[in-house]
Amino acid sequence: MAVTSAEFWDRVAPGYSRQPIADTETYARKLAAAQALMRPDMEVLEFGCGTGSTALEHAPHVAHITATDVSAAMIGIGRERAGTAGITNVAFRQSGVEEFDAPDGSYDMVLALNLLHLVPDRTAALAKIHRLLKPGGYFISSTVCLADRLWLLRPVIPLMQWIGKAPYVSFAKADQVLGEVAAVGFQAEEHWTHGRTNSLFLIATAS
Repeated sequence: MAVTSAEFWDRVAPGYSRQPIADTETYARKLAAAQALMRPDMEVLEFGCGTGSTALEHAPHVAHITATDVSAAMIGIGRERAGTAGITNVAFRQSGVEEFDAPDGSYDMVLALNLLHLVPDRTAALAKIHRLLKPGGYFISSTVCLADRLWLLRPVIPLMQWIGKAPYVSFAKADQVLGEVAAVGFQAEEHWTHGRTNSLFLIATAS
């Protein structure tokens, strides 16, 4: 039987938290690109924070990070990690993009890393992110673009979802995602793709 995204990620959270980073070089490149734009006074929001690893890496470079995820189990692990590390400027909150709310222009930077391909309504998610950012604020994302290279998985994923072995996953091309980002008012500043899944890393600014 199909499960919700929250149920899926709750179930896999313990194992996910123990997995090593698959591509440490690319991960370090993404961290460096984001941190080059960070300032000590910044308010940052991360959607899809998972177990909080990236938020905790960025914490020393900004004033505060609100780190959100649909999975209560993931959030619990993130809070535990923050406590162990003595990091106090990251607030973990269980929430998806759809239900998250804050005043317009609340954040200097929004992160959505390995998330947009897991969101059923990507356009609505992007519009919300744009609204939450201050003018000139940064949107940093990394999005798996399965339609570019792994389109043969299209009939497989729904079956995996039905038996509870996969969350919702969309099949998009990198150019399609870039177009959607531009359509809601973002200006792309930097973007590149990597890996077998043709993941699109993007830095954009809000108009």
